[in-house]
Amino acid sequence: MEKRIVEPIHALIQKRNTRWVQTAERDSPGSLEYTEAIENQSELNCFMRAKESLGRRGGECIRSKASGTILRKQQIGRKEFVDYVVKYEQFIRIKKNIHLTEIVEERRAVFEDGLLTKDSEKRPLIQRREDKESSQPLTFLNAAETRSSRNAYNRLEAVKYAERWWNDYNPAYKKFKDNCTNYISQCLQAGGAPMTAAGNRSKGWWMQKGNWSYSWSVAHSFRWYLSGAKTGLRGVERERARDLNLGDVICYDFNGDGRWQHSTIVVAKDGNGEPLVNAQTTNSRMRYWAYEDSTAWTPNIKYKFFHINV
Repeated sequence: MEKRIVEPIHALIQKRNTRWVQTAERDSPGSLEYTEAIENQSELNCFMRAKESLGRRGGECIRSKASGTILRKQQIGRKEFVDYVVKYEQFIRIKKNIHLTEIVEERRAVFEDGLLTKDSEKRPLIQRREDKESSQPLTFLNAAETRSSRNAYNRLEAVKYAERWWNDYNPAYKKFKDNCTNYISQCLQAGGAPMTAAGNRSKGWWMQKGNWSYSWSVAHSFRWYLSGAKTGLRGVERERARDLNLGDVICYDFNGDGRWQHSTIVVAKDGNGEPLVNAQTTNSRMRYWAYEDSTAWTPNIKYKFFHINV
């Protein structure tokens, strides 16, 4: 890739990375990289919110590094669109505990007449056709329709799977463009959660032979399945995130409008005993559960905390 493209993107990545460990709360007004033409106010607000959240929790970022890989370039008239991936690795200290948070963003830089004019995260669409199809009521199973679930949920195996595949894709499963709930379902199955009622997409929880239930792959259906199932995979609601155990699940309604859009799995606890989660779509490892560092976050966000039971 040409130096004229690589160098400004690299400088932008490093500027963002430096913000996590610098003492100044905002970039200097004269910083070229952070004019509104390049980074929108929403992302700047997101960063400030994340820093404030970390401070409230008594934490600090003691080290941060970032690396990027350019994926493709497309020329349309005077504009060049450059898609790239950036990985942030942040060492967070809370009390005496240090953990490593990793987040992988897909981004797009726009060059016009050879100059970098815009850079933003490529966020997936919140609602897709399958989400709309899955709005039909789910049906739940009775005891006669599912195999025995005498074997307890193995939380260690679920977490091991979550750690192995958080930034990769198991070829044994279909990959979705919005892959968050598919990934969580795989983690739960690795922990011994039994598939149920294969063949009916609005019933049970399953993936088999190139087909799958809505509850397996769609965040909204998954959230309601967890709270409604009486046999097989079930979720018991908890009042607080810190009441969850490793291998438990958090569901997110970013807009607070009743449409559940995201799912994560608890893989660790921070120095305050608060969950750290893994997720996909924006691939993340040991991310603070509240997602205040996400551009999808809104003041209306709602959460559901599920203790997994099988």
